[in-house]
Amino acid sequence: MRLERLNYNRIKIHLTFDDLYERGLTKEDIWKDSIKWQYFFHEMLEEANDLFDIEIQGSVAVEIFSLKAQGMVMILTLSDSLEEEEEELLNEGFLEMQVTVEETIDILFEFMELEDVIQVCKQLKNLNLNGGALLSKDGRYYLMFKEMTAKEEERAVAVLGEYGEPSLISIYILEEYGKKICADHAIETITKHF
Repeated sequence: MRLERLNYNRIKIHLTFDDLYERGLTKEDIWKDSIKWQYFFHEMLEEANDLFDIEIQGSVAVEIFSLKAQGMVMILTLSDSLEEEEEELLNEGFLEMQVTVEETIDILFEFMELEDVIQVCKQLKNLNLNGGALLSKDGRYYLMFKEMTAKEEERAVAVLGEYGEPSLISIYILEEYGKKICADHAIETITKHF
C-alpha cells in the first residue's frame, strides 16, 4: 500500500491485489461495501492521518479506479466544512463517504525516463511479449497494452511495476493531449532501435 498527498485535502492510495489478499479482501468486498472493507478503509484513514498529520473529519469523497491487473487507486477528497449535523455524526464515530468506482480494461503504466521504457521493453521482449503503444505527455512516458491473455497480463504487470507505476491518466486524455511516439508494436520498435 502506497499513500501520497496530492494537495491539502486530497490523498492518493495505491493498493495492489496482494495488499488486498494479505488482508483477506477481494474487489467484490469493496464493491459490496462489506464490513471487512469498512474496517480496512478506517485503517487506511488512520494511517493517512498519522503519515500526513491531517485530521479527517466531515465527509470524504472516495474515487476508486480499478486498474486491470495492477490493483486499484483510491483518491480521497476530504471535506473542508462541517455542518452541525455532520459534527453530531462525527461525535458518534460516523464518517460520511461518497464512493465512485471506475474500472479500466487497458494496462497503462507511466515512466519518468525514456531509459526506463527501454529497459522494460527489453525485459518484456525477453519474456516473448510483444505489442503495446508508447505515448508521452508532460515529460513522462506511457506504455499501454490493450489485448493480452491473463497469463501475459500477469507477467507484463510484474515487469512494468519494476520500472514504472500504474497511470491515473486515462488513455483518452493521453490520445487527445499527449504525443504518440509508437502507435503499435512499441516493444519491437524500442528493442530494435535501442
